[in-house]
Amino acid sequence: MSEEKDKKSADYSADNIQILEGLEAVRKRPAMYIGDIGIKGLHHLIWEVVDNSIDEALAGHCDTIHVTVHEDNSITVEDNGRGIPTDMHPKEKKSALEVVLTVLHAGGKFDKDTYKVSGGLHGVGVSCVNALSTDLKATVHRNGVIFEQEFKIGVPQYPARQIGTTDKRGTIIHFKPDASIFIATEYKYETIANRLREMSFLNAGIKITLTDLREVEDGKPKEDVFYSEGGLVEFVQYLDETREKIIDYPIYIESEQNGVPVQVAMNYNSSYAENVVSYVNTINTYEGGTHVTGFRRALTRTLKSYADKSGMLDKLKLEVSGDDFREGLTAVISVKVAEPQFEGQTKTKLGNSDVVGAVDSAVSDTLQSWLEEHPKEAKTIVGKVILAAQARHAARKAREMVQRKSVLGGGGLPGKLADCANSDPTICELYLVEGDSAGGSAKQGRDRDFQAILPLKGKILNVEKAHEHKIYDNEEIKNILTALGVKFGTANDDKELDLSGLRYHKIIIMTDADIDGSHIRTLILTLFFRYMRPLIEHGYVYIALPPLYLLKRGKDERYCWTEEERKALTAEMAKDGREDSVGIQRYKGLGEMNPEQLWTTTMDPNVRSIKQVNIESAAEADHLFSMLMGDEVAPRRDFIEKNAKYAKIDT
Repeated sequence: MSEEKDKKSADYSADNIQILEGLEAVRKRPAMYIGDIGIKGLHHLIWEVVDNSIDEALAGHCDTIHVTVHEDNSITVEDNGRGIPTDMHPKEKKSALEVVLTVLHAGGKFDKDTYKVSGGLHGVGVSCVNALSTDLKATVHRNGVIFEQEFKIGVPQYPARQIGTTDKRGTIIHFKPDASIFIATEYKYETIANRLREMSFLNAGIKITLTDLREVEDGKPKEDVFYSEGGLVEFVQYLDETREKIIDYPIYIESEQNGVPVQVAMNYNSSYAENVVSYVNTINTYEGGTHVTGFRRALTRTLKSYADKSGMLDKLKLEVSGDDFREGLTAVISVKVAEPQFEGQTKTKLGNSDVVGAVDSAVSDTLQSWLEEHPKEAKTIVGKVILAAQARHAARKAREMVQRKSVLGGGGLPGKLADCANSDPTICELYLVEGDSAGGSAKQGRDRDFQAILPLKGKILNVEKAHEHKIYDNEEIKNILTALGVKFGTANDDKELDLSGLRYHKIIIMTDADIDGSHIRTLILTLFFRYMRPLIEHGYVYIALPPLYLLKRGKDERYCWTEEERKALTAEMAKDGREDSVGIQRYKGLGEMNPEQLWTTTMDPNVRSIKQVNIESAAEADHLFSMLMGDEVAPRRDFIEKNAKYAKIDT
C-alpha cells in the first residue's frame, strides 16, 4: 500500500461513521431488510459483509478477501482493508466498531469523504447481519493492535477490547445465522461461488477465496480462488465460452464522463440471443436502467452510422432496428455512481438520468474508433445485423400469425388445454405436464376451479439453437403461448413481452423425475429465460416436486421426496428393525400415479412441494443455459464430469 493510502487510512476514524436510524425492527420484520427469510435472504447476509470488504477495495485499501463456510453453516469473511474504526464515536459514546455492528445504516459508506462510491443494494450493513445471527464475532487488526467484540442476536457481550498486537490489518467477521428466523439454514456453495466469481470480474486485481469446510476430500476442504486481471473483458469471455465467437477479442470501453466512471466489454457470437448484464457499484441491475439505455442508444446509433457509410445496407429492403444490432451480443456494463437512485419492482433498475449521457458518450467515442480501426471485424458485425433484420422480419410474421389465431378466452385456446373455471389470474394455476398419460391423471385429480392442465407431447424445440421465427412453428410452444395469453410486441419494443393478457399467475412445470423429465424441464425454462423472462422475474414460474417413493407397511402409506427421507422413513417404519418389511415403490414417471395420488402429493396447495424459479444472477443463468443447451460439447462434458459425483443412480 502507498503512503497516500496510509494517509487516507489514518483519516478513516469514528468521525467518518454517520448514523441514519436505529435497528429496532430488523428481527420483527427481517424480510423488509434482506428480501426474505428463505435461501435468498440467508445468502444476502454474506453479501452484506462481503460488500463492506468490496467497498474497501473500491477505495483502494483492500486486495484480498477470504470467505469460509464452516461445518455448522456459520460464515467467516476476512479482508485486508483498513479495519473498522475502533475509537470512540463522538455522538454515541461507544466504539465505532460497536456502532457499525448495532446501528442500522451506520457506516463509512454514508460519508462521501470515506467512500466515493459503495456497493450493497439496501445499505443495511453488518448491523442487520448481527441482528439476525445468534452469534457474531468481529476481530479487527488496525494500527498495530487487535480488537475484538462479540454479540448475541445483536446484543454486545462486552465493549470492544484489545487482545494483542499485530503487523496485519483488516476485519474478520464470523457469524451464525439465527435458525429461529430463517426457514433455510444451509448455504449453497454454488450460489456463493457464482456471486464471488462475479465480484472478481467486476473488481480486477482482487483475490477472493471461497473455502467450504463442510466438504473435505483427501484431507482438503473444497476451495475456489477467484481472481481476474482482465476484469470485464474476461467476464465477457467467460459468458461466451460456450458460444462461437464472430470477432476474436472483446471490445473494451473505459472512460469517465461527467464524474461517472464507465466500463463496458462486449463481443458478438453466432447465437440469436442478446445478453446484456449491467452493474452499478457492483450491484447487479438485472432490470436495467439508464446505464443500459445509454449503452443501447450509442450502440445502435454508432453501428447504424458505420453501416450506412459502408454501403452494406443499400440493398436491404427492410428497416434495421435496435434489436438487430443486439442479436448475438454479449456485453457487461459497469458504472460507478456516487448516489445511485434505484427503482423498478425489485429496486434493481438504475434511475439516475445523467448516467444515460455518460454511458452514451463513452460508448460512442470508443466504438466509432474501434470500427474504423477494425474494418474486417466491423464488416462481420454488420453482416450479422443484416441477417438479424431478415430473421426478425420472418419472426414478426410468424408471431402475428400465432397471435392472430389466438382468440383469448374463447375457441382459440389449445384443444389439449383443460382450463379452469375461475378467470382471476391471481388465483389461477397452469400445469405444464409431461405426456398425455400424466396429463390425463392431472386433469382428473386437479381442482377444476383454479387449476388448468396443458399436457405437452414430447420435447419442445431447443430455442437456444434456433432462429426466433422457428419457435412459432413449434406446436407445443404455440400451445404454451396461446394458453398463457401473453403477446410479443409493445409500443416501445417489438420483442417485449406483453403480460396484460396473462391468464395464470402460477405456471407450474411438472415433469417426470428422470433424465428425460429433466431435459424437458430445462427446455421449457430455456424458452422462458430467453423469450419470456418477465414471467420468471415476476415470480410466476414454479417447478412441481412429485415424490420419488411410496413406502408401504400394512395400511401405513407414506411418500418420500428424497433418498435421505426414504432411508430415514424406512428405518422408522420397519417392523422389529426389519427393513424388508417395508414395501418401497420407486416412481419413475408421473403416469404411474393415479389422479388421487397426484393430487395428494403434487397438486394440493395445502401439502404439495413446489419450487419458485428465480434468477439469482442473470450472467450465471445465461452461462448455464448456453452451456447446457448450446452447440459446444466440451464445456457440457466438463460440467457433467465435475458434477457427476452429486448424481444418484437408483437400481
